[in-house]
This record gives sequence, structure tokens and C-alpha cells, in this order.
Amino acid sequence: MTAVATRAPAARRSASWLLTVILAGQFMAILDVSIVNVAAPTMRADLGAGGSALQLVISGYTIAYAMLLITGARLGGLLGYRRLFLTGLVVFTAASLLCGLAPSTGPLIAFRLLQGAGAALMVPQVLSLIQLSFDGASRARALGVYATVISVGAVVGQVLGGLLVTADLFGTAWRPVFLVNVPIGLVLLVAGARLLPSGHVRREQGLDLPGLVTLSLAVSLLVVPLVLGHEESWPLWGWISMGGSVALFGAFLLVERRARHPLVPGHLLRTPGLTAAAAGIFLVMVAYGGYLFSMALHLQSGLGDSPLRAGCLFIPAAAGFGLTSLNWKRLPARLHRPLIVTAAVVTALGELALAAILASGGHGEPLLEIAFAVIGIGMAGTFSPLMAVALAQVAPAEAPDASGLMAMMLQLGQVVGVAAFGTLFLSLTPSAHAITVTEVGLAATSLVAGVCALPLLRRR
Repeated sequence: MTAVATRAPAARRSASWLLTVILAGQFMAILDVSIVNVAAPTMRADLGAGGSALQLVISGYTIAYAMLLITGARLGGLLGYRRLFLTGLVVFTAASLLCGLAPSTGPLIAFRLLQGAGAALMVPQVLSLIQLSFDGASRARALGVYATVISVGAVVGQVLGGLLVTADLFGTAWRPVFLVNVPIGLVLLVAGARLLPSGHVRREQGLDLPGLVTLSLAVSLLVVPLVLGHEESWPLWGWISMGGSVALFGAFLLVERRARHPLVPGHLLRTPGLTAAAAGIFLVMVAYGGYLFSMALHLQSGLGDSPLRAGCLFIPAAAGFGLTSLNWKRLPARLHRPLIVTAAVVTALGELALAAILASGGHGEPLLEIAFAVIGIGMAGTFSPLMAVALAQVAPAEAPDASGLMAMMLQLGQVVGVAAFGTLFLSLTPSAHAITVTEVGLAATSLVAGVCALPLLRRR
């Protein structure tokens, strides 16, 4: 009895260290999206980057990230989650160093793509390890911490990016926003090599190369014209490209039906609530990505805030997101699914309020911070329960594929959000109404996310 009692706390400590290490990797990957948002105006001035190049610096990371996430999850199952997590971490850390040393915009975009590829190998292992290492209430708590890390990472990135850009260490301007990943990555490599468990290999599944190529082309043909369209005055090739993207998404579905080892197994999509939750998560992240990008540019370029002040203004949003993510499970179980739709409406109301506050051309404080907090609360109340619903019915054997699908929806949503709403905002700039119109569009997107979740209300 004593030995059993001794092993239980030891097992809990081991699980806690596992969660700490993998979520630190997740934190770094999220940090690298938002920290670059704050540095965007400084990079534009220092490198002479146009709007499209700037969006590629920001979106290039998430384009590669989103396209390769499901393959990263499958490789984790084939080769081991520990090995893939550490391999992705090495690539991510090395690419961060190269980004910080990039001499011009072109190499910076290329290194951001490499950085995204590293993140795509590392991040899917996080949800897979949570799915396989935790169950019941402990899994729900781990997913709550996971959601909190996403929000805190976003805002820490805004604040840290502001601090580093404002400090202009040794005249390096924006470069420390990438170089800061290097020491963090090295520490995680040492800790991960010692603490992450080996095993969890599923050699019965292989790679779906036709599916990977088809999906990658479909995503690229959609996102690249969205990113470059404004700068190039919406050329014909952009519209052809987006039409081709639709055709390739259809082709992807056909390829997957015939694939021996499909990227997204059909029986996985039949898991109760998974498809509706995935669609909702995608749209929540579209709104999230568009909100961060457009507001970072508006606060600095439109209202003249320093990067540090702009980053600090996002703290209420992070606090609302984090507190909601950690505490929504305290509500009675019968309210968990209705919370998703209610929170989507709250998010939309917060975004409409923000549009009204900014319509006058100023900050509108303290109403600005209140609106940010409401948006953070609403997004967490939608995202966290959706993630729990999406993964609750997934069998442990399907964890890698489900994790890859959810991670792809999460990251692809951010790519589309930055591309679509970044394009909308930049197209309307310098009009005073650019941010107002953008926020109204974000509110509509949040409402559609709530509509996608309506089928979940019929499930018990």
C-alpha cells in the first residue's frame, strides 16, 4: 500500500513535468506569431517591406505551420512523439536564429517558412501527448491550461515584442523578437531530452503523400492571393488561383477516399461533434488572427502608440481569455455546450463595441480595455469548450490524427484571418473607418462560429 501511495504522487509529478515541457514548446510557437505582429511596423520601416511582404513575413510561418501540421501528427505516430517534438524544436530554434540574422525581406520570409515547418513537427505532439497521458477530469484541466497558454502566449508576445522593439538592443531593432527563441529553445531541448517519454509509436500507419501535396497546394493557392492581392491590385491570376484552390480542396476529398492511410480518416470525421467543433474552432481562430493583426497595426500606425504600449493594451484580452479557459468547467455540465454559442455572441458584441469606440479616431479609454476584456472572455468561452467537445469522444488510438486536424484548423484559421482581415484593413487604410469596418467583419465571423456550434446543442 505504501509503495502504491508513493508511486501516485510520483506519477502526478511526472505528468506535471511532461505538461510543463510540452506546453512550453506550444507557448514558444504561439509567442512567435504575436511577437512578430508587434514588430511588424518596425520591420516595415527597417527593411522597406511593402504590405504584401510584411504579411508574408507574418503569414509565411503559419502557412507552413498549417499545411504540415497533420503530417507532423502522423510522423509523431510513426516515429515517436518525443523524437518529433525534439526534432521540430531543433528546426524551430535554428530557424529563429536565421530569422534574427536575416539581411533582407526575402531571406526572412524563407526562414519564417522553415520556422513554421519546425513548429509543425513539434506542436501536434503536444495535443497527442495530452490525449494519451491524461484522461477524465485531468485531461479537461490539461486542455484548460493548454487554452490558457495559447492566450497568454499571444499577449506575452505582444508585450515582450513591445519591450524588445522599444529597447532597440544594440541597435538591432526588431531582430531580438526572433533571437529570444534561441535560449528558450536550447533550454527546452535539454529538458525535453531528459523528461519526455519514448514510445507511443504506431507503425501500422503510413504517410499520405498524395493527400499532403493536394492539401498543401490547395492552401497555398488560397492564402497567397489573399496576402498579395491588395499590393498587386487584385490581378487576374489571384482570382484564378483562388478558384483553383476550391477545385483542389474537392480533389483532396476524392484523394482521401481512395488513400490507404488518409490524412483525415473518414471514421474520425464521424466522431460525434468533431466536424462541427472543428469548423467552429477554425472560425474562432480566423477572428483571433484578424483581430491581433489589424489591431496591432491600427494602434501603432493609426494611433501612434509605441510597440510597448500597443502590446500592453492587449493584457485585458489575455486576462479574460486565461481566466475563462481555466474556470469554464466550474459551470454545471448542462451549460457547457450552450456556453459555446453564448460566448460567440459575447465576442461579436465586444467586437461591435470596439468598432464603435474606435470610430471617433481615438483610443476611447477605458472603454477600449473593457472591450478587449470582453472579446478575450468571449473567445475563450467559445474556443475552450469547443476543443474539449472535439476531443472528448476521440479514442486514444485516434489521438494523433484528431490532434493534427484540430491543430491544422487552429493554425489555418489564423492564416486566413491574417490574410483576409489584414487585406481588408490595409485596403481601407488610411481611411479613419478602416478599423471600424474590419471589426464589424470580425464580429460577423464570430457569430458564424456560434452558428457552426448549434448542432452541438442537440447532442447529449
